[in-house]
Amino acid sequence: MKPVSIAKLVSLVSFTLLVACESESAPVGIRLETMSFANSEWSTPVNLTAINTGAAEAQATLSPDELSLYFQSDRTGDPDIWVSQRACRECDWEPPVSLGPIINTTFIENGPALSIDGHQLFFFSNRPGAGGNDIYVSRRTNTHDDFDWGPPEMLGPDVNTAGDENAPHYQQSAEPGGAELYFTRGPAGTQGQDLYAAPVTRNGATAGPAVFLSELNHPTANDAAPAVRTDGKEIWFHRGAPAGGLGLADLWVSTRGNANDPWSTPENPGAPLNSAAFEQQPSLSFDGRTLVFTSNRPGSVSAPNGLPSLDIWMSTRTVNGKGEP
Repeated sequence: MKPVSIAKLVSLVSFTLLVACESESAPVGIRLETMSFANSEWSTPVNLTAINTGAAEAQATLSPDELSLYFQSDRTGDPDIWVSQRACRECDWEPPVSLGPIINTTFIENGPALSIDGHQLFFFSNRPGAGGNDIYVSRRTNTHDDFDWGPPEMLGPDVNTAGDENAPHYQQSAEPGGAELYFTRGPAGTQGQDLYAAPVTRNGATAGPAVFLSELNHPTANDAAPAVRTDGKEIWFHRGAPAGGLGLADLWVSTRGNANDPWSTPENPGAPLNSAAFEQQPSLSFDGRTLVFTSNRPGSVSAPNGLPSLDIWMSTRTVNGKGEP
């Protein structure tokens, strides 16, 4: 394997719950409880060694019940979406399996993100469409079957343009019938990316033009891969240098008082989440306690060229500053 350039690394990676989730399709009962995250601290990130290889594993997201982990891998030479399952939240991850030809093609498939009810899968692909990378949605009936996904549909022109759209995140609103799609947009084939949000229906159809998130985007740095906490009060994303971070790309976070307020000035959470390596593509569990992200920090699996590969890492945070998981 040839050494990977910085540009190549970046492009590879290129209160009460809003919904009760007590239905047959989502029986786990996900909750953000009446707890505060204000004084929470993050644990030292752990490498998911059962999933990572010497290839690039990136852009991971947990299912609502946290028993499935969707991610992108190029372990077979073609960047595709894979899934690993486990029997319980304390159980080991099982060997990953490709989602297969309904989702994956000979083009790039990346950035999987699930709706909170588990019926929708959003991702991006550079298959022929509106532009370079475009965002697609696939739907399933059985939320317990990770291989029940239907043929993907490309989202409309309010989201997809002639440029690159990638790293989608579906955020269900507390208001009836409302939802938002957070994503990254930039000129095709460049790293000049910014964060956007567009209104969508509950079933993932576009419902209005995308909005540039001016309070979050840096004027010169690359901002990408947004992930919003279920209550809409916290957003994570990665930002490339130069922006006062620890490495060539760091995780950043912003908060707000409620889902209708402007976002605060983004802050770099520092160590242990960030390091002098690449940290990117954050994703929160639906209860807000677990963060998965991509990094090639020390401890990552070595690629065939001896350099650390892009791996999936996981960290958990305390609740109310009490040290409780």
